[in-house]
Amino acid sequence: MRKLRLAFVSMHTSPADQPGAGDAGGMNVVESQQAMALAAMGHSVELITRRANPDSPDVMELAPGVTLRHLDAGPARPLAKSAIDAYCADFAEELSRLEPPDLVHSHHWMSGVSALEVAHTWGVPHVQSYHSVAALPGSPLGDGEPPESPARVPGEAMTARLSDAIVAVSTAEARTVIERCGADPRRVFVTTPGVDSEVFRPASPTEARPDEAWAQHPNGYALFAARLQPLKGPDLAIASIAAVSRRLRPHLVIAGDISEDFKAYRADLDRMIDTLGLTGSVTFVGGQPREQLARLMRHCEVFMVPSHSETFGLVALEAAASGVPVISSAAGGLREVVVDEETGLLMKTRQPSAWASGLSRMLADDELRARMGTVARVHARRFTWNDAARRLSELYLTLVDR
Repeated sequence: MRKLRLAFVSMHTSPADQPGAGDAGGMNVVESQQAMALAAMGHSVELITRRANPDSPDVMELAPGVTLRHLDAGPARPLAKSAIDAYCADFAEELSRLEPPDLVHSHHWMSGVSALEVAHTWGVPHVQSYHSVAALPGSPLGDGEPPESPARVPGEAMTARLSDAIVAVSTAEARTVIERCGADPRRVFVTTPGVDSEVFRPASPTEARPDEAWAQHPNGYALFAARLQPLKGPDLAIASIAAVSRRLRPHLVIAGDISEDFKAYRADLDRMIDTLGLTGSVTFVGGQPREQLARLMRHCEVFMVPSHSETFGLVALEAAASGVPVISSAAGGLREVVVDEETGLLMKTRQPSAWASGLSRMLADDELRARMGTVARVHARRFTWNDAARRLSELYLTLVDR
């Protein structure tokens, strides 16, 4: 097989700087795991991102065949995602000074806006992945979400029209980029993420639960893991737990960091917890390294994904691989990850009482949770990073040869 030199461009994430710490199961994980799997096939991959720390080296090796390069574009500090697109032109100028690769794969819309023209100047194919697409005006994606950058919608449309291929993470996302962004269906390909089934695995019979006091709660604990922002719905997780009867109610553990866009949101959640009388029943543990997140997952009673929107829902797949049932919004790609009534429950409403009813049903029935967890583990084995890399490699080679 021909070996390619690939550039993965991601302006606002650095897989090395945030190894699973920010958005537990976030898209930086997809980019880095795809790169590792492609390198294992013999390709070389350079992850190119914006410098967000003045101490970050220009280039560093992450693994054999995988390097990380930081480019200067704007201040060398973390920025709100909504502010980064102001530096797309600066990033593109720095990118254009590099040696051309065989193919450029941009992750997220800002990266595509920066890299598309550079790739065309180099005469190499440009592949675009969005991982999320701008919401339609008026979409109920949670109070407190900042307005979209005015450059986002036209930027997504431009990259959809002019890229050589679009890689979507789910059929739900494929439909969105075709219908909303105007992508040519013949150039849209679905490559689902994988999951590391050795890291994310069921608990062994002799494995001790976490040492923290909340892990010893008589009803166990429910787990929510995502970056803390209204889109991810931590408020619904809290309200749902509050509506479960005390006889069944588990402790709620919330894993995830606050981003620059939502610095005040944690205080809103704290007030909600106090108002609902859950003080002492909810614990925030912050962003978790992947090994620690996996440990939290395999020991929880149920995993909650109350997002308003998800293009895929990798964190739900990681919970499934951990042998844990998932209660999830029936939104976007989550419908392709969670099999309703088999690996968990898909909720078509955001009413906390309905979520509490679903939670109570699972929490009251040990056999149901065990059966769903077993089936979830089997279901998760369908998704591997090696399969994702094989599909990407075939696409890349076709584009380069063309």
